[in-house]
Amino acid sequence: MAVGGCTFSSDDIVVKSPNDRRLYRYIQLPNGLCALLVHDPDIYKDGTPDSAKPEGTSEDDDDEEDDEDDEEESGDEDDEGEDDDEEGESAKSNAPQTKKAAAAMCVGMGSFSDPLEAQGLAHFLEHMLFMGSAEFPDENEYDSYLSKHGGSSNAYTEVEHTCYHFEVKPEFLEGALRRFSQFFISPLVKTEAMDREVLAVDSEFNQALQSDACRLQQLQCHTAAPGHAFNQFFWGNKKSLSDAVEKGVNLRDQILKFYNDFYHGGSMKLVIIGGETLDVLESWVLELFTKVKTSNGSKSEVKPGLPIWNPGKIYRLEAVKDVHVLDLSWTLPCLRKDYTKKAEDYLAHLIGHEGRGSLLFFLKAKGWASSISAGVGDDGMHRSSIAYVFGMSIYLTDSGLEKIYEIIGFVYQYLKLLRQNSPQEWIYKELQDIANMDFTFAEEQPQDEYAAELSENLLIYPPEHIIYGDYAYKVWDAELIKHVLSFFTPDNMRIDILSKSFNKSQGVQSEPWFGSEYTEETLPSSLLESWKNPPQIDPSLHLPAKNEFIPKDFSIRANTGMTDSDSDSGNGSPPECIIDEPLMKFWYKLDTSFRFPRANTYFRVTLNGAYHSLKNVLLTELFLNLLKDNLNDIVYQASVAKLETSISLVSDKLELKVYGFNDKLPVLLSKVLETTKTFSPTDDRFVVIKEDMERTLRNANMKPLNHSSYLRLQILCQSFWDVDQKLELLNTLSISDLKHFIPELFSKLYIEGLCHGNLLEQEAKNISNIFKKYFSVPPLPMEMRHKESILQFPPNADLVRDVTVKNKLDTNSVIELYYQIEPEVASNLPKSKALIDLLDEIVEEPLFNQLRTKEQLGYVVDCSPRVTYRILGFCFRVQSSEYTPIFLQSRIDTFINQLQQLLSELDDESFENFKSGLIAKLLEKDPSLTYETNRYWGQITDQRYMFDLSAKEAEVVKVLEKRDVKEWYNTYLRKSSPKCRRLAVRVWGCNTNINEASSSNQVSTPVHVVNDPGVFKSSSMFYPGFC
Repeated sequence: MAVGGCTFSSDDIVVKSPNDRRLYRYIQLPNGLCALLVHDPDIYKDGTPDSAKPEGTSEDDDDEEDDEDDEEESGDEDDEGEDDDEEGESAKSNAPQTKKAAAAMCVGMGSFSDPLEAQGLAHFLEHMLFMGSAEFPDENEYDSYLSKHGGSSNAYTEVEHTCYHFEVKPEFLEGALRRFSQFFISPLVKTEAMDREVLAVDSEFNQALQSDACRLQQLQCHTAAPGHAFNQFFWGNKKSLSDAVEKGVNLRDQILKFYNDFYHGGSMKLVIIGGETLDVLESWVLELFTKVKTSNGSKSEVKPGLPIWNPGKIYRLEAVKDVHVLDLSWTLPCLRKDYTKKAEDYLAHLIGHEGRGSLLFFLKAKGWASSISAGVGDDGMHRSSIAYVFGMSIYLTDSGLEKIYEIIGFVYQYLKLLRQNSPQEWIYKELQDIANMDFTFAEEQPQDEYAAELSENLLIYPPEHIIYGDYAYKVWDAELIKHVLSFFTPDNMRIDILSKSFNKSQGVQSEPWFGSEYTEETLPSSLLESWKNPPQIDPSLHLPAKNEFIPKDFSIRANTGMTDSDSDSGNGSPPECIIDEPLMKFWYKLDTSFRFPRANTYFRVTLNGAYHSLKNVLLTELFLNLLKDNLNDIVYQASVAKLETSISLVSDKLELKVYGFNDKLPVLLSKVLETTKTFSPTDDRFVVIKEDMERTLRNANMKPLNHSSYLRLQILCQSFWDVDQKLELLNTLSISDLKHFIPELFSKLYIEGLCHGNLLEQEAKNISNIFKKYFSVPPLPMEMRHKESILQFPPNADLVRDVTVKNKLDTNSVIELYYQIEPEVASNLPKSKALIDLLDEIVEEPLFNQLRTKEQLGYVVDCSPRVTYRILGFCFRVQSSEYTPIFLQSRIDTFINQLQQLLSELDDESFENFKSGLIAKLLEKDPSLTYETNRYWGQITDQRYMFDLSAKEAEVVKVLEKRDVKEWYNTYLRKSSPKCRRLAVRVWGCNTNINEASSSNQVSTPVHVVNDPGVFKSSSMFYPGFC
């Protein structure tokens, strides 16, 4: 073991799962930097290849592309029901599988350290580290290198730490580390780059501006005690950073001081995951990170702790969406040192429980609440060294909004119940057993996510528990639980109400950064007193029953005599069809690779007539939501035991997924199907669920990026049910309509399923028999199963759809430029996908570099292939709070026109790098059983059944030449080509004038403006439906 240059080194200090084959070495350098080195034996199964050679820089020095940090560009854009059928990568079989290498650096400094005169500085510094270093001065060098070698990067700023991470093809790990290390040694922080990145930070803030969760968090910061660490603006924006300059602050000097104060070895935690030996990884760390400056003794100052907020207050915040949320917060001491006891998680388990006897079950029965979440959040504000904040969010119905004080009263009744029933060791033992099995059989994550998680854990846990700390329920401490429970008092509670129903008649204030309106009231002392010690506890409230879904059998079904090579060979084989009958088709695959006691069982049940009319669609959705509501008690208990259930609707198909530890999986599936068969909706729940559906429809498309996807699909799909029409008709439906409809819905069915994991073939057949037991009905004929047809754009089509943002306060505009390519043709599909994916690989980074980094058009700049019900397409997107959609489109058009030059000037070495990067992605090994299952399932639901598509595509990529990509570009993206057919969806922000669209459409080259999608589609041609 090489220890030269380290002040500490250990290969056996880290506690890991007995099933974890990776090797771990923990080292500390003389400069104070701590590193966890991870040797992953799956990266180079046949030994380190010659290509994993020492880094050479000449291959990339002439490249000028940049991808910057791009913090999860649209990570908060939730899917609001658009079914684009846009697949991930298909199952890879019969080909060697690869894994990425990765690294992460967590710096123990975050937004709590922002100077008051330059709020958002920590976040701004994170952006600036991507903008070049003394050794690699080009702003784009780091991300260009990663992009060419099948990699990507990201970063995020928390309140007490900042994390940077990347992944890359394993043979280029050293080169990536060489560039990455310079972030922490010699960043340039160029003035011209600072001017642009201020705009990037501002664009990022504008993404969050209309988020209710972000607005609530900022209100909690704004109303925190003056001088408290919470009493800041963490995001940073143009105003906060530019105001600092106007006040005489030299922002570059400030950022360099900030960097010099906090970016030193003692605050840095590095994780590297590679296929090389631990000695090689260590030698790289010693060479590349020893130059990080030595700890200077200065630490991020912790500002005053408790109390955070004034007691006895209630804040009412106007919501952007149509929601009612009661948010209760109790401040706890920091419990980080007691991580092996997890007292706060014990309480969260009970307070946030959803089974019989729980607060949620009780409030749902009264028709006051629809869901609940409770616990100490994972984000830094709620789990900091200053304090823990235990939050409880109760999503209310309209009637629940009128019962706020009564609901809080019942919360305190439940808390009194917990005090009267002293902490129960059997409940803790259940949580302990679940955590232990989850640790023992932990599924792998993507490499960069794992590296980032471990680097964060290095800041929190001692070296031995870097992995185990999150799972540790080692010490039963009833007194600590009682102590933590003692903080749950009205005097230590903050109340926030987030609602669209907001009374503006009195004392309205404005939060200065988000501009959200709120009121602050003082609660009557008599009310606080009544909550302190409720005179009685409603008999419906009680502790949960023992969990029947905790597994006992962890035996592995795969033949334990198999060798690793047998295992790999078996894993390469696709699922096989074990049942093919008129009623059902079942696919099966025994897991021989991961060998965990887990299984994933996915099913699509095609219902009779569910998609025939708008009324049928709504009645089916009502049934499904009422069914999920009824099943919640059972499904929740199973989820606590890591056996999950998902129920959703995809056109006329009920999609049911039951997955997790396989021991009790058939038991849960049987209960779900029995309930589905026998369930009859009740009047009271019908009213509540219908109200919830109405609220969901009113909230649809509030985010411009979601809205643009919705508008694209509205034009593309022949069968598309408009949100506003759904809302109008939903109001007229009654429970009698639903009860008459249900028998017809289940009168004929077709079931297709996949059983994958730790199940024998007979066990999979037994699962099929559970379906036959409860749904022995005539099969639904093929012609009665819905297949979506996609609009066929005519030659040279140049379509435009202009719409204003739904949220009239949202400044963000979006342009989504969609190019329709061709329908899938099985014989040519690998080549079609290879060309479109390789173009994406080449174009993505220069697009981001030009439109985001250089032109600063907006925070979201991306492009990607689209597969819409098996019609291939390609999409460019930009979201901006500064520019109109027409201007954004003109910049995308200019970029697309310049691609001809970019492709012509692309040197052979770079082209081969892009090819090898794509091949590595196509053949990347599945991190877990779930990733593998999802790819198989995508092939099944698309009715393509090409389980080896990615392997075939990788073979095609190997032989592609530059002229193939140029020909593809000239055929589908050059406007002079008849096969260049496109749709521009333009969502206009509130600060733009949509009337500019009509004048622009008249002066530019002829475009077809789609004002009424229904009328337009009535005279259009459609491709035949594939799935």
